[in-house]
Amino acid sequence: MGKIIVIEGIEGSGKETQSKLLVDSLNEMGIKSVEFSFPMYDTPTGRIFKDCLLNNDNYFNEGIDTLDPELVCLYTAADRKYNIKKINEYLDLDYIVVINRYTSSNMANQGSKYKDSEERFYMYQWIDKLEYWLLKLPKPDYTILLNMPYKYSNQLSFDILKDNTKQEKVLEAYLELAGLYNWDIIDCIDDNKEKSIEEIHKEIMELLKNKGIK
Repeated sequence: MGKIIVIEGIEGSGKETQSKLLVDSLNEMGIKSVEFSFPMYDTPTGRIFKDCLLNNDNYFNEGIDTLDPELVCLYTAADRKYNIKKINEYLDLDYIVVINRYTSSNMANQGSKYKDSEERFYMYQWIDKLEYWLLKLPKPDYTILLNMPYKYSNQLSFDILKDNTKQEKVLEAYLELAGLYNWDIIDCIDDNKEKSIEEIHKEIMELLKNKGIK
């Protein structure tokens, strides 16, 4: 049976870049690896999520950020449930499956909308139960959080992130979740300076080596 490695972080933190670099390096080492990214916009459920919630002419006039967080979670969870067969097939073939954004992304983005810590923790538990217990999605073996503060990540993102407060809250939720779920954290800033893509990749590889993936 293979393993799932999830790469998480706020917008512009380098999740996609690091996920692809990790898969390339593992394959070069002779370790069968494949990369996925959620939402899967090229699939029916991914297109539904994008059309209904993300497009400018989406079905919800109030916009995704003001929708009931549980409603948003149902769309993203449906996308994972629809596409999980592909991932399970690779796991059965003993692949390392690297995922850019997974259930943990739902937890951070939707949980960050709650100021009260008890309500936020309830949201974490609700998503955990929905995706892992009710929908029976496979749990990650390792989750790696790229700790990239918004003021740095904004320089890396191709999107114009209008609400820095939103991203700061999401990162706070990610860090809270890392403590609750014992995720590994890669600090992407050293002495107020961004680490290079190569430096961060090297730290991820060293981290996984220490976990027995080598």
